[in-house]
Amino acid sequence: MAADDRLTRSEDELARRLREAHRRVRALPFPAEEKQRLAKRLLSICDLSKRDLGHAAARLKLFFIDLDVLISDTEGAGNIAEGD
Repeated sequence: MAADDRLTRSEDELARRLREAHRRVRALPFPAEEKQRLAKRLLSICDLSKRDLGHAAARLKLFFIDLDVLISDTEGAGNIAEGD
């Protein structure tokens, strides 16, 4: 029996989303300091998930939103003409 077999559906979903978040952070083309800051934020969410699953899920949802904004800001920065 795998460790994941003992998880409830909501625990399994949160674990899957946390793994995805860690993968996305590792793949970012950002400086090491920025990736480390994001990884620390994820670790705090992982720690919270041990005590409060709902709160951890809400914080992870916000983390993904912030991550998407951060990525879109980085990608769009090169497309803005000088002076606009």
